[in-house]
Amino acid sequence: MTTSTSPAMTRPPLTIRMHDSDNVAIVANDGGLAAGTVLAAAAGSPTPELVLLDRVPQGHKVALVAIAAGAPVLRYGIPIGHALQDIAAGRWVHERLLQMPAARGLENLPLATQAAPPQAPLTGFTFEGYRNADGSVGTRNLLAITQTVQCVAGVTAFAVQRIQSELLPRYPNVDGVVSLDHSYGCGVAIDAPGAVVPIRTLRHISLNPNFGGEVMVVSLGCEKLQPERLLPPGSFAIADERQPAAPLGALDVTCLQDDAHVGFMSMVDSIVRQADVHLQRLNARRRETVPASELVVGVQCGGSDAFSGVTANPAVGYCTDLLVRAGARVMFSENTEVRDGIAQLTARAATPEVAQALIRELAWTDAYLQRGSVDRSANTTPGNKAGGLSNIVEKAMGSIVKSGSAAINHVLAPGEKLRTDQRGLSYAATPASDFICGTLQLAAGMNLHVFTTGRGTPYGLAAVPVIKVATRSDLARRWHDLMDVNAGTIADGTARIEDVGWELFHLMLDVASGRRQTWAERWKLHNALVLFNPAPVT
Repeated sequence: MTTSTSPAMTRPPLTIRMHDSDNVAIVANDGGLAAGTVLAAAAGSPTPELVLLDRVPQGHKVALVAIAAGAPVLRYGIPIGHALQDIAAGRWVHERLLQMPAARGLENLPLATQAAPPQAPLTGFTFEGYRNADGSVGTRNLLAITQTVQCVAGVTAFAVQRIQSELLPRYPNVDGVVSLDHSYGCGVAIDAPGAVVPIRTLRHISLNPNFGGEVMVVSLGCEKLQPERLLPPGSFAIADERQPAAPLGALDVTCLQDDAHVGFMSMVDSIVRQADVHLQRLNARRRETVPASELVVGVQCGGSDAFSGVTANPAVGYCTDLLVRAGARVMFSENTEVRDGIAQLTARAATPEVAQALIRELAWTDAYLQRGSVDRSANTTPGNKAGGLSNIVEKAMGSIVKSGSAAINHVLAPGEKLRTDQRGLSYAATPASDFICGTLQLAAGMNLHVFTTGRGTPYGLAAVPVIKVATRSDLARRWHDLMDVNAGTIADGTARIEDVGWELFHLMLDVASGRRQTWAERWKLHNALVLFNPAPVT
């Protein structure tokens, strides 16, 4: 990454060029740069000096040389599009001037051809977590109430209010109660191909490490997703302080249509009464020192801008490598946001089998989008474009760097759960929607979430702490009580990628230990769970 500056302004003009072959650079200055601004030559720049012919907003691209119609526009060293007309040096290069390249086919890809760079193990780092009977470790101690169908959400929400006000004050070692409400459970083709995805997603969320093995279910009674189908016998172990793990016996279900319930308060009282049993066990748990290898981290980006691939995501990628070196499990996701870098990913796969699994998941997404008569270009939002991202190709290049440089060891289909022995870097196949991706990473077993944003989003989850990383210092300043880390210091030149990566790593250990809360936790900003259901609704 090279920059160009001039002392002529109070804040010198600053542009960022990611690769020596790039013929565009992005403007880093807050508020952008006016037409007529003179950019001094950056090291390695193809032009000695440049005068802006247009006003260029922050994060947007400026042509460093004349680009002929039909010629590739290069950023990150790859074509992010082809010029639809001649573009003079100094012009603002935006999406209306670009033809997006076609997606690379999924045939003849490199399979496990790129060995990960050797990195020494990272030892001696720990956090204070909650050990579970199944071998997992939680970063929070929460009671979760699973629901089989949306119909019961109102009753459960009323009961949760009572639990919070009447019961939680008696159990100071419990961090809270989480209602796992969703829009699934009935009125769906529950035996159709694809229906397994939302069912296993909800099942695995119910078993998230932060819930301590306490499984409590609220059911209506007549729904298609019956409790025994959601959580069949043997699908989990009951947490019991008297023994390490016991096979599933009778599932703890409150069924609202049971004859025993006479009136609304009877239903609520039953939920509260059962919650008390689980809270007693959860309250007996204590944090203990565990190695950093017990972290299960999901990384994601949302409200992305052109700085995402310059500051926050590279810092997360550096931290991802630190976590992998420490023996932790890290997952990255977002199918449409990695599709244009598929060759990079299959080359980094640990084995040809892992590479083929990546191809399988992205081929499934290609077919899924085709059935809906859309393609990957539908991913890029108005906010992404306002932040300087012209199309999904440019967005993908910045998204993938969150995964660092380690080999990709495992691939999960939507709703699948990581095993405790599946260490290192994994790809969890998900749509790119922030809340659907977060829901599926919860199901995969993450106990800590990292979310980067350039445009800004108050996103949070009730089940796991969400560490928010701002791509720009202006966003970090304006949203000072929503952003946990400012990666904009990298673009400002006051910090290096590795500095912010280490800052994030240490913050993860503090947050995982309960020594610090994220801003989303402090404000209780919790997005709804959104189950991915590719099957029909009847």
